[in-house]
Amino acid sequence: MTKIALVGLLTLASSALMMAQPKPKSQAEVTALQAMFSATDADARIKAGQDVIANFANTEFKSIVLFTIADSYNRKGDTAKMVAYAEQSLDADPKNYQAMILLAQGIAAHVGTDDLDRDKRLAEAEKYANQALETIQTATKINPAMTDDQWAAAKKDYTADVHQALGIIASARKKYDVAIVEFKSAIDGAATPDPATMVRLGQTYNKAGKYDDAIATLDKVMNAPDVNPAVKQFAQAERVRAVQAKGAAK
Repeated sequence: MTKIALVGLLTLASSALMMAQPKPKSQAEVTALQAMFSATDADARIKAGQDVIANFANTEFKSIVLFTIADSYNRKGDTAKMVAYAEQSLDADPKNYQAMILLAQGIAAHVGTDDLDRDKRLAEAEKYANQALETIQTATKINPAMTDDQWAAAKKDYTADVHQALGIIASARKKYDVAIVEFKSAIDGAATPDPATMVRLGQTYNKAGKYDDAIATLDKVMNAPDVNPAVKQFAQAERVRAVQAKGAAK
């Protein structure tokens, strides 16, 4: 799954319930929301979220709940349902930039090279990405208890996620120089850079024939501490391809 630097579900839960708006209308709604936010797996979160929507149709948390369901489907690899729920989340709150980011990254990452509607879907992903960039600029704190520095760091990470989406879109269009700029913006601009984005940058350097840059980037991932082993495995495989391609080019 493409990493999305969104608020973790437990953090989202605490921030949502602490905000001046929205507010739960009853203790029963609080209990239902807590069940969703405390669920430990995607299927449980989906069911709990659907229960909230079914039992509290007028909840002020509708967009948050729908986004949580969409994110859970994304984690399950169900892109169609992710898109459906993320779009509903945006219908409930047109300024939900987290849903925009999810749509931008999710759609772009699953466009096939032979898809007949490829150009349309990439344009749609780009539209969501640009909307997210614009919305983040004027967004207010997701949690009033956050310090200004914490919120500034969070906005950097959200913005980095958008640049990652734009990098995926550019790479799918084989505009590798543009993709490199976007991935580097995602890495350099993030408060907490994502190693998976560095792997994407390494892949894009390979596609652009910049094998030394690919190797240097992937070495950083492999030598970094506390990187997910699966990410390091992808980095290693991509580095092997870079070395082989460099040798073949000579």
